[in-house]
Amino acid sequence: MLLTTETMVLNMGPHHPSTHGVLRFILRTDGEVIHLCRPDIGYLHRGLEKIAEQLPYAHFMPYTDRLDYLAAMNCNLGYAITVEQAADIEVPPRAEYIRVLVAELNRIISHLISVGTFAMDIGAVTPFTHTIREREWVNDLFEELCGARLTYNYIRFGGVVFDLPEGFLDRLSHFLDYFEPRLEQYNRFISKNKIFKERLVGVAVISRQQALDYALVGPNLRASGIDWDLRRDEPYSVYGDLEFDVPIGTSEFGVMGDCYTRYWIRIWEMEQSVRILRQCIAKMPEGPYLNKSKRKLKVEPGEIYVRTEAPRGELGFYLISQGGIRPHRLKIRTGSFSAMSIVEELGSGLMVADLVALIASLDVVAPEVDR
Repeated sequence: MLLTTETMVLNMGPHHPSTHGVLRFILRTDGEVIHLCRPDIGYLHRGLEKIAEQLPYAHFMPYTDRLDYLAAMNCNLGYAITVEQAADIEVPPRAEYIRVLVAELNRIISHLISVGTFAMDIGAVTPFTHTIREREWVNDLFEELCGARLTYNYIRFGGVVFDLPEGFLDRLSHFLDYFEPRLEQYNRFISKNKIFKERLVGVAVISRQQALDYALVGPNLRASGIDWDLRRDEPYSVYGDLEFDVPIGTSEFGVMGDCYTRYWIRIWEMEQSVRILRQCIAKMPEGPYLNKSKRKLKVEPGEIYVRTEAPRGELGFYLISQGGIRPHRLKIRTGSFSAMSIVEELGSGLMVADLVALIASLDVVAPEVDR
C-alpha cells in the first residue's frame, strides 16, 4: 500500500509571540517541513510617509519615534540629519557628541531586546530577564535625559532639546563599567550553550550574493561577510572622529551567514557601542547643545537622500521639497522591510521550528516593516 500525504496551509500570526510584532506568515507544510513561507505584511501600516506631507517639518519628528519603537533615537537622528542637510542647518559640536551618545545607547538596548527575545524564542526564558534588566537601566538614563522611556522625541533640528543633566556622564560610565562584563556573562549562558548553538548553526544560511541580491543591511548583511557600515564608510555626525571596529561574519563559530552568526554580530556590536560611548564621554565638548537660530525653517526646492546606520541597518530618508514648510514627499527606507523580502526564499525547506529561529535572527520590527 502506497502512503500518500498532503500539504497543509498554516497561519503563523498575525498575533504570534515569535513574529516579533503583528506579522503573518502563510505556511504550506508537509508535516513539519515548510514548502512555502509567504510573509503577509501591512497590519501596522499607519501611513507615516503620507502624514509627513501634511505636517511642518518639525511636527513630524515625534512620528519618527514610531518607525522603530526599539530605536527611536536613531530614527530621530536620521530624519534630523536629512532636514538639516536640506535646509543647511549647522549643529554645535556638543550636540553632535550627545547625538552619537544616545544613538549608541539606543543601539545597545535594541540589540539587548533582539538577543533576549531570540533566546526566548528558542526556549531559553532566563536570558530575557537579564537583558531587560540592563535595558531598564538605560531607560532610566533616557528618562532622566528627556522624560521618556520608549518614544523619546529628543533630537531637534540643530541639536537636541535638552542638555545632559548634571552628573549624567558619570552615571553613564557607571553603567558601562557594569554592562561590559555582562556581555561575557551572556556568552557563557547563551552564546556558548550547546543546545543554543545546535539549534542555530547552519540554519537559514544567507550567502554573500543573496545578501546583496536582496539588499540586506546592517547586522544581517555583515553576518554574510559583507564589510559595510555607514558609520565608518560614509561617516556622519562625529563618527569619523571615533575609533571602532565593524563586526563581520566569519566561519569561526559555524557557517557564515547562518542564524548563529547573525546572533553573534549583535553581541559584538554591543561591545563596539560601549567603546564608542567611552570615547564620547572622554571627548564631550562644552558649548551649546542646540542651534537656537531664530530663522524660520526653510527647505529650498530639490531632493535629497540621507542614510544612517540604525540598529537594523540602513535607515534612509528620501526627501523631496517644493519649498514651503512641509515636505512634498518623504520616502523612508528601513532595514526590517528589506529583511522580510528574503524570508520566502529561506523558508522553503526549513522545519517550522527553524522558521522561528530565522525570524528572530533577522531582528525584524513590525512597525518598521509597515510604516
